[in-house]
Amino acid sequence: MLKLAPVLLAIGYAVAMYLLSSWRTKRELDAKSSALADPKLKKLTDHFADAVGVPAIKVHIYEIEPVNGLAAPDGRIFITRGFYNKYRSGEVTAEEMASVIAHELGHVALGHTRKRMIDFSGTNAIRMGLAAVFNRFLPGLGVVIANALTALLAAKLSRNDEYEADAYASALLVKAGIGTAPQKTLFQKLDVLTGVGGGMPAWLMSHPATQERIRAIEENEARWKLHPEG
Repeated sequence: MLKLAPVLLAIGYAVAMYLLSSWRTKRELDAKSSALADPKLKKLTDHFADAVGVPAIKVHIYEIEPVNGLAAPDGRIFITRGFYNKYRSGEVTAEEMASVIAHELGHVALGHTRKRMIDFSGTNAIRMGLAAVFNRFLPGLGVVIANALTALLAAKLSRNDEYEADAYASALLVKAGIGTAPQKTLFQKLDVLTGVGGGMPAWLMSHPATQERIRAIEENEARWKLHPEG
């Protein structure tokens, strides 16, 4: 039983972290968000609703400045105020903003939102376990090595989710009659919009490199043209 104690402790820690993260996220979003009321974007999201067979797609504005879109664990879709301002100033088109909403819908539909919370909690538990092991052999460096390894694992999990959500968004945009062009043009703008440079290696980033995402979309389009029924 004593041998199982570290494992049980890690599992308990992961569950506690998941519940705490979910609670904090919901409280933050409830306090700093409001319903999006934009006629042009609503018209486009109504096309999404028709495509997936639901009455409406509800979108919220999250009152923070960083340019981002996100899906909450409870399934709500958010666009940050900073991103919405880019749209209002003409830097982002309505169709490009709709592609962001489609991407976040993909995270919800594919179960990524809850899985990410679990992954986050789980990798924290793994980090603790690895740090304890490595510290036995490399005192002082164990934590550094454990942090690096779990960061790589978390980044890989996140990149896989992004590719899947991109593919879902592409399919939804095509089905809604919008097409994938806005999705690709937005990706070409993202580095400038978000202020991200090109210095970080793609394997360390939580999102895939821009050109890799565009190439994946084009590969999906080519496959769909060959096999439209699939």
